[in-house]
Amino acid sequence: MKIVVGSTIPSFELPDQYGNLVNIADYIGKNNLVIYFYPKDDTPGCTAEACSFRDQFEVFRDSGAEVFGISSDSIEKHRNFAEKHHLPFKLLSDVNKKVRKLFGVPSDFLGLLPGRVTYIIDKSGVVRYVFNSQFNAEKHVVEALEMIKNLK
Repeated sequence: MKIVVGSTIPSFELPDQYGNLVNIADYIGKNNLVIYFYPKDDTPGCTAEACSFRDQFEVFRDSGAEVFGISSDSIEKHRNFAEKHHLPFKLLSDVNKKVRKLFGVPSDFLGLLPGRVTYIIDKSGVVRYVFNSQFNAEKHVVEALEMIKNLK
C-alpha cells in the first residue's frame, strides 16, 4: 500500500517521546496534520528538518495544524532528541517500521536509508500533498507551511 494525494490515512497508534500512546484517529476531524517521516534522530539532515519544524511550529499551530515526526528510533532516543533541540511537537516511535510500511514510505540508497517524506492531511483525514526529498530536509517545512496555509 502506498499513501498518495487523495488517500485517506490509515489508523495507527504509536508512542511519543514520553511513552504516551498517540492514536492518530483522535486528531481527525479536529486538526489538519503534518506527518513527516525521517531517517534518524540527531543526524545532520534530520536535525535541520526538526529544528525548522520547531522554528515554524507556532505558524503551523496558528494555521490549525498538528505536527508529528516519525522514525524508527526508540522512545528514549526521541525524548533525548526532542529535549536537546527543544522540539514542541510529538516524535512518534515506529521501531518496527509498521506505520512507515502502512504509508508506503520508500527507502533510498538501495534500501539502506529510510526515506524522508512529508504528508499534509486535511481535517477529514485525506492526504492533500506529499513531499518526498531525502536531501532537501528543510524544504519539507517550506512545502508543508505553504500547503497548510491553503487548507485553512
